[in-house]
Amino acid sequence: MFADPCRATALALLKHYPSAQALAAASVEDIVVVFHEHAPRNYGRPTAEQLVQLAQHNSSSGVATKARSTSLMILCDQLEHTQANLAQLEAEIDKLLDADDAAKRLNRVPEFGHKTVAVLRAELGDVMRFQRIDQVVAYAGLDLEVKESDKWKGQAKLSKRGSGRLRCILYLAAVRSIHLPLSPFGAYYHRLVARGLKASQALIAVMREMLIVASHVLRTEEPYDPAKGLDIFYGFF
Repeated sequence: MFADPCRATALALLKHYPSAQALAAASVEDIVVVFHEHAPRNYGRPTAEQLVQLAQHNSSSGVATKARSTSLMILCDQLEHTQANLAQLEAEIDKLLDADDAAKRLNRVPEFGHKTVAVLRAELGDVMRFQRIDQVVAYAGLDLEVKESDKWKGQAKLSKRGSGRLRCILYLAAVRSIHLPLSPFGAYYHRLVARGLKASQALIAVMREMLIVASHVLRTEEPYDPAKGLDIFYGFF
């Protein structure tokens, strides 16, 4: 019934009616009131009627209904508390980024979303401590090493020794860039694939490019200009 069971409307409904038995016994009008309090534009009488109908045809037994209902209400309370804490944390992060000139420059990279900028800024820290590009790449665990185990003997694989958070956020940004028609990172990915590189390898290459660009933007006061292409960022170390 709900695309996201963690939304405020779904949580409110579960707290009011924490079991199928409670929903089956509820009136449609009471459920509509809950909907109108939290999402009047999204849900109404048809949804309430469908919920009651589904609850009435519920096939689960009534064993330990009260205990399960209590557990569900506790979980809903915990989730709401966590969501409130996350909202407060995101507000604090927003304040820090708004006051950070380097973060503002990162925000000009269209492929970098708000969370991407926050992770890049936090994980890379003071990029002046890196003397060469390969040090930044190794810090993110995007450098290659030759595996000597029986399974990977003689094969080059990512070291993955650096920041897992950096790799994760760069992966998401790289995947996003593939679907942006004007993205130089996306264009770079498609060129590599067209030349015969595997999709996974091309994606890693894009992640490295993004890391290099981010490091350059943080290291200098030069704004990001996608019209210049990516090669301009290779000569700064």
